[in-house]
Amino acid sequence: MGIVIEKPGILTTVQDLGREGYRRLGINPGGAMDPTAAKLVNILLGNDENDAVVEMHYPAAQLRFETSAVIAIGGANFAAKLDGNAIKTWHPVFAKRGSVLHFAERTSGSRAYLAIARGFGVERWLGSSSTNLAAKIGGMEGRRLAARDTIGFQKETGDVTLTRPSTVSSSLLPFYSRFPTVRVITGAEFERMDENGKAALTGHDFVIGKASDRMGFRLGGEPISLTEPMELLSSAVSFGTIQLLPDGQLIVLMADHQTTGGYPRIAHVISRDLPLLAQLGPGDKVAFHLIGHAEAEELAIEFERELRFFRVGCRLQARAWTS
Repeated sequence: MGIVIEKPGILTTVQDLGREGYRRLGINPGGAMDPTAAKLVNILLGNDENDAVVEMHYPAAQLRFETSAVIAIGGANFAAKLDGNAIKTWHPVFAKRGSVLHFAERTSGSRAYLAIARGFGVERWLGSSSTNLAAKIGGMEGRRLAARDTIGFQKETGDVTLTRPSTVSSSLLPFYSRFPTVRVITGAEFERMDENGKAALTGHDFVIGKASDRMGFRLGGEPISLTEPMELLSSAVSFGTIQLLPDGQLIVLMADHQTTGGYPRIAHVISRDLPLLAQLGPGDKVAFHLIGHAEAEELAIEFERELRFFRVGCRLQARAWTS
């Protein structure tokens, strides 16, 4: 029982919220590029927020359901269709056995997430189902999904009728855009920039380069300068760390980032705005807005507070198909 990949799409992998706790061993967390979307579609279905999801880039996969299931799709809007009928993102939908899910066009965002009520039955490595493509571990044998792959379900869902199903509050949804303003906090080497460099960081727009992937987004824009040349020992980096390259250009580390880096860490994207960055693709633009650490913490706390209420409501609603 599960879903069969009929067409794999350009890059389709199994992900969750990442493999935390092993950076000291050089193992990066990985996980969903848009962790907020992955959380929300799982919570919407009454799952644990860290359950596995299918992450899809566009052109996206075409999937056939060997078993009936309640599903939810979030993140990018790829105009999902179930048996030819349009379905909404951020809503539970019943897919009967034999149904085919495909995606007609990219209307917003770059990465869509598919969750199944009761969760996918995917083995975990070091506590996570996330696919590490570089190490060839996790998910489906450490690789992208291919035609005829089958992903099993933890438990089967019988036929259900979705009466007034929950949806995601607009206050929880990231405001995806092809040109977002992303909030950042200062990094360890922020003060090593000269005044022109600091002004350029927040006063100019940057373009997502073609040489961007799950490891990092290379940005093109006004060169940023330091007060003087510097060499650093490799130091800890994280998802959202903005590094200054020797040519004055920037790279933002993404989900599959390395655990350490030797370039100046001039800023960090706040956790609340990581989805805005994660949904960008080559040619899209981004601007940065500097805020204080206390404000960033308050935004994270506020989001978790709203998420807690949403989680309770969805668990009550989901009892109909998870009992």
